[in-house]
Amino acid sequence: MSKPDFNLLLTLDVLLTEGNVARAAERLQLSPSAMSRALARLRATTGDPLLVRAGRGLVPTPRALALRETVGELVSAVETVLRPATKPDLAALERCFTLRTSEGFVENFGPLLLERVAAMAPGVRLSFVPKLDRGPGALRDGTVDLETGVLGRGMGPEIRVQALFRDRFIGVVRAGHPLCAIEITPALYAAGRHIGLSRHGVPHGPIDEALGVLGLKRNVVTTVGGFATAVALARASDLIASVPERHTGNLRNGMYSFALPFPAPEITVSLFWHPRLHADPVHRWVRELIRDVCGKGH
Repeated sequence: MSKPDFNLLLTLDVLLTEGNVARAAERLQLSPSAMSRALARLRATTGDPLLVRAGRGLVPTPRALALRETVGELVSAVETVLRPATKPDLAALERCFTLRTSEGFVENFGPLLLERVAAMAPGVRLSFVPKLDRGPGALRDGTVDLETGVLGRGMGPEIRVQALFRDRFIGVVRAGHPLCAIEITPALYAAGRHIGLSRHGVPHGPIDEALGVLGLKRNVVTTVGGFATAVALARASDLIASVPERHTGNLRNGMYSFALPFPAPEITVSLFWHPRLHADPVHRWVRELIRDVCGKGH
């Protein structure tokens, strides 16, 4: 079996991007006849027509659509390998990065991260957007450059992951709450009026599982979708919020925080990105900056 001509990868990438033989030929500085011959070779190599006539234009086949992202990543990776490694000129850099994360992450790590970016690369902008789902779609299509959170099953096998820090759940109540002046036992904790945390309205989680081992159950009287909301509600009421310690450090100022009186599992907060950006030097700099900022306070 003969080896495939890897030079055809670039041709295929341009053809799938343009969807037009004449425009693809112009981009690659080839004659239309040479591009037509290259398309014929690609069809023979892949065993698929790739682009078929539809009226006056061409439309991609299902195989072409399936190949488009993979081919683009391969071409980008080859260009990165063959390009001389250079450090980005951060002072002259102008670029925007979108980071999908929780409100708590922005509250606690955003100020220092923005301060560091402004000092090193004043032309770089960070855009923080909320996490509306746990899927990898936004990372795959480039809508989001980076994401933070706890690794879940739906993230996707190709997504790159880097642990940022470990966090533990603690209890928090308003200043002057009755729990501030007594020793908190598992039974007292469970009997209090609690704020449940869930994006989908189902508050059962690792804390409830840990209590269940002791034969106890929390009295959850309301459920909210985020840590910041839970802390704000606890600050203005007699309710108990159970939230990650590091994620809510600034949010809990002036409140009474306590260690949970029973063993509860820790969580690992990680950074996620798509492999097509893995070798990009500026993206790598932002990743290193986030890791360094999140490492403060260990």
